[in-house]
Amino acid sequence: MKISLIGTGYVGLVTGTCFAEVGHDVICVDCDAAKVELLRNGGVPIYEPGLEELIQKNVAAGRLSFTTSTKEGVEKSDIVFIAVPTPPLPDGSVDLSYMEGVARDIAGAMTQYKIVVDKSTVPVKTGEKVAETIRRYCKSKVEFDVVSNPEFLREGFAVEDFLKPDRIVIGVLSQRPVAAMRELYAPFHAPVIVTDINSAELIKHASNSFLALKISYINALSILCESSGANVQEVANGIGMDPRIGRRFLDASLGFGGSCFPKDLSAFIKIAEQLGYDFALLREVQRINTHQMDRFFKKIVETLWVLKQKKIGVLGLAFKQNTDDVRMSPAIDLCQRLQKEGALLRVHDPKAMEKARALLPDVTCVPDMNAVADGCDALVIATEWPQFKKLDVERARRMMTHPILFDGRNLFDPEEMENLGFIYKSIGR
Repeated sequence: MKISLIGTGYVGLVTGTCFAEVGHDVICVDCDAAKVELLRNGGVPIYEPGLEELIQKNVAAGRLSFTTSTKEGVEKSDIVFIAVPTPPLPDGSVDLSYMEGVARDIAGAMTQYKIVVDKSTVPVKTGEKVAETIRRYCKSKVEFDVVSNPEFLREGFAVEDFLKPDRIVIGVLSQRPVAAMRELYAPFHAPVIVTDINSAELIKHASNSFLALKISYINALSILCESSGANVQEVANGIGMDPRIGRRFLDASLGFGGSCFPKDLSAFIKIAEQLGYDFALLREVQRINTHQMDRFFKKIVETLWVLKQKKIGVLGLAFKQNTDDVRMSPAIDLCQRLQKEGALLRVHDPKAMEKARALLPDVTCVPDMNAVADGCDALVIATEWPQFKKLDVERARRMMTHPILFDGRNLFDPEEMENLGFIYKSIGR
């Protein structure tokens, strides 16, 4: 099938590339000429495991191309995906100006029937507004359909998630586009859920908000564990074995971050408010998430007392493992708090150091994770990169001014670290 993706961010680029991988002809459109040129030359603007190889493979095969022209993308495709940013506004609602602008561009370029698919995460009833906008600005007055097809991709695992989805949600205003959408997704062999368009839009926000709730729940439990001498990991294993609950998203940490959970949670609270409901449960999820970072930072201050001129090593800058994304990263938040108190930071991240530089001036970026602790008064683990578990902790202890480790991701065993001579502080243990 012939499809186009308007927007080549994390969602659009992964979506377009994976559709090409299963045999569709894909045009990816972006207004950033430099990004398009980079992609045409085999470069990738983001780090996502497996993505670069798939882009190069499908460009070479002629199934994937890039352009700055929305008109070209619309004219050469039967199905047009919108995957533009929907950033948060100060009041927690969503800025839909990019969505509206692309809908108008699509309307101006349409000369025959198209299926317009909203892939961006948007408030309920956005699909109806997109349809209204296209109808208003389409001079040729051709037929079209608008579909909501939310993504459920985890950064760091997005290619795997797209190629092996657990479900595909298709929200429609009429049944006309359903057959084509089923055909589009046939190579993925996953359950297809067809709903009305408003339900599909709610599914996305409801899913992300529930996962954020689950993270805040285990973080709240970590406070009880610390106060009672229990181990939050053992508690999580015990409740996670219940199939009604599941173990995923039950790892106590610094809290959730990234470009999705915080934004979608705020948006869902605002959506509920606009629909006449005070979603107080989700506001408490936000409060717990903020409080979790406050508690961890307090541990550092109480242990080190004065942070000014203290040298602190930080492992991890991305908001999670397997990505270079530092947007709303708890690790960046922590580093900024430390810097505000006058701490001198030595930092390392396998993929995110370059993007973090703009947010963290005056830090020392260290290419070798085992050298981060050299000369430091304390070491902090802020992101759950699996390679950090292989840190040479004995070397770190020898090279540090004081062997103090704050483990914000519970990567190490408390007893083993204390036996090695560390003052070891983790979460919920």
